[in-house]
Amino acid sequence: MQLLNQSEAAKLLNLSTRTMERYRLTGTGPSYIKCGRSVRYRLDLLEEWVSRRVVSSTSDAVSDRVRS
Repeated sequence: MQLLNQSEAAKLLNLSTRTMERYRLTGTGPSYIKCGRSVRYRLDLLEEWVSRRVVSSTSDAVSDRVRS
């Protein structure tokens, strides 16, 4: 199991670390692990999170936001 820190996960997802922090705060981001004060992300869960966000049209993306 490969664990990534916040910076590594953000880089992999092409997001800012601030966005990763906001996702954790709102509960809309990928699952993460707390190791004391450190935050770690499992690579397989990041990939799963990305896969769940695949849409085929803009109406798919809108309906996803309404459900959240």
